[in-house]
Amino acid sequence: MNAPVVLDGGDRRCVQLLLELRKLTLQVPDGTIIQLIATDPAAPLDLPAWCHLTGHEYLGPLVGESRPTYQVRVVGGGRPTDDRQPWRLVAGS
Repeated sequence: MNAPVVLDGGDRRCVQLLLELRKLTLQVPDGTIIQLIATDPAAPLDLPAWCHLTGHEYLGPLVGESRPTYQVRVVGGGRPTDDRQPWRLVAGS
């Protein structure tokens, strides 16, 4: 199994984080775990919802980290989203 890929979202808002997460899911192999560091208080709500929308697997928060960190497993065949609005599915998908 490959090491997790870390996406440090810092203090960026969830809109920007979802744009970066979407792009990263297209660049890594299926099954890759992405650890997303995100201080935005909306992250614990937005990330599971986005995973449900796209078909990626939300694995939840990592316990014991110094900054809020959440894990997502990339699932092949996920539903594609708009590249500028990753919270919207591509028409016809």
